[in-house]
Amino acid sequence: MLKTASLALVLVAATAAAQAPKVPAAPADVAAAPADAKKTSSGLASKVIEPGTGTAHPSKTDLVTVDYTGWTTDGKMFDSSIARGKPNTFQLDRVISGWTEGVQLMVAGETRRFWIPESLAYQGKRDPKGTLVFDVKLVSFTGSPTQAPSDVKAPPADSKKTSSGLAYKVITPGTGGRHPKASDKVTVHYSGWTTDGKLFDSSVVRGQPATFPLDGVIQGWTEGVQLMVEGEKTRFWIPQQLAYKGQSAPFGMLVFDVELVKIN
Repeated sequence: MLKTASLALVLVAATAAAQAPKVPAAPADVAAAPADAKKTSSGLASKVIEPGTGTAHPSKTDLVTVDYTGWTTDGKMFDSSIARGKPNTFQLDRVISGWTEGVQLMVAGETRRFWIPESLAYQGKRDPKGTLVFDVKLVSFTGSPTQAPSDVKAPPADSKKTSSGLAYKVITPGTGGRHPKASDKVTVHYSGWTTDGKLFDSSVVRGQPATFPLDGVIQGWTEGVQLMVEGEKTRFWIPQQLAYKGQSAPFGMLVFDVELVKIN
């Protein structure tokens, strides 16, 4: 009995070790940028490790998803999304300037090595100090979540409207066939604007989807999200009477881009 149990524990440990993300080793050229690295006027050096598949480059306000590992020039790893087993998503102008500049040089699918001088990193104000070296894979990128859509002022002619006054337009079709009920819990990514284009809330900017019971939010959400299927992204124009009814800010019609991630 004991031998069987011990064997089972060994097998479980071996399986877990096999499934654990592999921590990347420091590259051979971690100490300094090689002669074939390209250098910008700011002092940022980079070298393409694996070419990407696209031709478009992200802009500095885009939302990017990346896998990366960072080392100091003595080969010590200080951060790695690969070691954590999950890519990071963030707005590109909200990180160190070496990243903001460098990732704009990339295309989707590309892996690039950066040698970022201290002046473009933490500027000696915090650890890690000195030049930092990153291997970055640009998984994907999308337009800035803070940028209001061009039709934020009013529903366009091709939007649909329900009897309650809710207007909506499917931006990206979903893959599922099931619609949530008002009593369901849902997980969504969303951004919300007033009709003058001011962003007032965004799970996308926070980098974390929101989960809540669908009957516990404003009426326009309860009605609108029930029209969606998993994977779908829809834009809603929610009149004040289906939002906060003029009782609290934000006032007036609200515009939301909502992605239904999951029906729980």
